[in-house]
Amino acid sequence: MTPSQVADHHPPEAPTSRLDRYFALNQRGTSVRTEVLAGVTTFLTMAYIVLVNPAILGAAGMPVAAVAAATCFAAAFASILMGLTANVPLALAPGMGLNAYFAFTVVGQMGVPWPIALGCVFLSGVAFLILTLTGVRQLIVAVIPTYLFAAVAGGIGLFIGFIGLKNAGIVGANPATFVALGDLKAPGAALALLGLLVIGTLSVWNVRGAMLIGIVATTIVGWLTGMVTVKPEPYSLDALTGTAFQLDLPGVFGLTGSHGLGLLEILFVFLFVDLFDNIGTLVAVTKRAGLMDAAGKIPGLNRILITDAVATIVGSMAGTSTVTSYVESAAGVQAGGRTGLTAVVTGILFLLTMFVAPYAQLVPLAATAPALIIVGGLMLVPLTEVEWEDPMSAIPAFLTVAMIPLTFSIANGLAFGITAHAALKALRGTATRKDWFLFLLAGLFVIRFVWMGAA
Repeated sequence: MTPSQVADHHPPEAPTSRLDRYFALNQRGTSVRTEVLAGVTTFLTMAYIVLVNPAILGAAGMPVAAVAAATCFAAAFASILMGLTANVPLALAPGMGLNAYFAFTVVGQMGVPWPIALGCVFLSGVAFLILTLTGVRQLIVAVIPTYLFAAVAGGIGLFIGFIGLKNAGIVGANPATFVALGDLKAPGAALALLGLLVIGTLSVWNVRGAMLIGIVATTIVGWLTGMVTVKPEPYSLDALTGTAFQLDLPGVFGLTGSHGLGLLEILFVFLFVDLFDNIGTLVAVTKRAGLMDAAGKIPGLNRILITDAVATIVGSMAGTSTVTSYVESAAGVQAGGRTGLTAVVTGILFLLTMFVAPYAQLVPLAATAPALIIVGGLMLVPLTEVEWEDPMSAIPAFLTVAMIPLTFSIANGLAFGITAHAALKALRGTATRKDWFLFLLAGLFVIRFVWMGAA
């Protein structure tokens, strides 16, 4: 071996070899460096939850500092557990939408004390676990036709892109048209457009780490131009005691108050939304990562679903609303993440953030928004798998794709798609006895929509 060959030859280190064996890095065509990069990218695109979740739950009277610590802990625990047990690049954190329902509807409008509301989250997590262990959640995944998997992925792509455009201020609310073009001269929008240009340019030149480089570069520009201002509040890890183990389970059953059976509606909403948001996100991210097989099967599905249920249970005990899979995980997948090591890295970063939670705002939404916009666009690729000339698949697929971003809910889009699929199958006369669970599910969706309309 020549000196140059010796210089180029780097025998694998033992730790790397163990990581390779545990996460099957070579088998999935990735490396430790790529997975770490992907994990950092995922973290940066979803780090906003460290600030947003405490602000939302704080409106319910919960101690903000405690919720910040609980948010970091829950996201860290759930993401690391997902990576280690299920080996998928799926990160988790307290879910947006569910936290707003918790704070503004359950606590604000219904007058339920937040410890009892946390008890409802805990029981919904237990229900998720039971549904998984009894195979009900797996049955739900099994009745979703393959073309709807593609539609869900595309719909979530539009959803992610819309969130990015909204966070950037590139689109905004309009009373006449619902949405309209935002003020592109505003600092946030201008900064986001710059980030979009940077990430886009790096991507077309196939630069590895384009997302992460773009986010960091945009953040630095934000600092230098004074667009990012930081006013951290006093914070200590001891703050976690303000919400940890404060859930009131007796109160859920009406043993310590006047709620009792009235909380069944809350349990149902927590259960339904998390169940279908999680399934939709899971389908989209695993499909994008190339982990779903040709038959639409997801390897290790049981471990993924069990992890999700356990995460919600632990999150409620720490003091936060329902923990669920994050669509922003797709940013890490786009950066090359293919294994659970991506999720583990994301979780470790959330764990470290527990010590500096108020400083998470150093990365502005305008810096992460471009990554979400580009990832959203790239996630539209699976829509080519839908047979758009066949009404049997095109109609349910379109409803799924459209309703996810337009209702701001993955669960609603999936519900419309499955219900339309079942209805058309019945009206065409192709339904069989084997489709009993599909029609049961569709019936439950119809009841839910009627219930929501009457509420």
